[in-house]
Amino acid sequence: MSNESLSILIIEDNAQLAANLYDYLEACGHILDAAPDGVSGLHLASSNDYDAIVLDWNLPRLDGLTLLKRLRNDAKKKVPVIMLTARDQLADKIDGFESGLDDYLVKPVALPEIEIRLRSLVARLKRCAVPDDLLSVSDIQFNLKTLEVQRGNRKITLSKTGRSLLELLMRESPRVVTRARLEQAAWGDTPPGTDLLRSHMYVLRHALEQGSEKPLLHTVPGSGYRLCEIE
Repeated sequence: MSNESLSILIIEDNAQLAANLYDYLEACGHILDAAPDGVSGLHLASSNDYDAIVLDWNLPRLDGLTLLKRLRNDAKKKVPVIMLTARDQLADKIDGFESGLDDYLVKPVALPEIEIRLRSLVARLKRCAVPDDLLSVSDIQFNLKTLEVQRGNRKITLSKTGRSLLELLMRESPRVVTRARLEQAAWGDTPPGTDLLRSHMYVLRHALEQGSEKPLLHTVPGSGYRLCEIE
């Protein structure tokens, strides 16, 4: 594996553990920043471009999971994040990954394992990276620069409203997107009084799933819609 230096942010309130991590990773050739609480950690993570972040869950001022959600949803940061925590319950791990985690380690863990996980994670995400202006879900691709949409080799023509709805669904895939968020994406703060959303979603579904193509746009009763493969 490459010995390339990484820029890493450690967000950890245990001073001894943070110091050990900092010293070890620095000795491995990495460039480090550290924050002792959630508020300062979020500020650093939002203001800088790190290769990876090591994040504790139980932080003062702002817990790690809330920090992660704000980093993903508000700051729109895609930086790889490893949660390093004493929480070992499956429910916690599920919450973490659903909130945008890339890896999850339960304390105590050997420092060399943290370092190799960081390197592997960054390398894997670089291999899988796609341009910011190209969205992809299953065999659907949406080029945000040219506004071209295609499924496999078939080009799809959509209205401006259809493209707005599709972009949000693709960005959030496989999560459920509420009707309110879809209406906001399509019509801003003045959504139509009639149920136009349902009509637009019907048109979008028809455009995406012509012929015998596998259904990807799904209605979630009482919640909204999601774009993903369902076995």
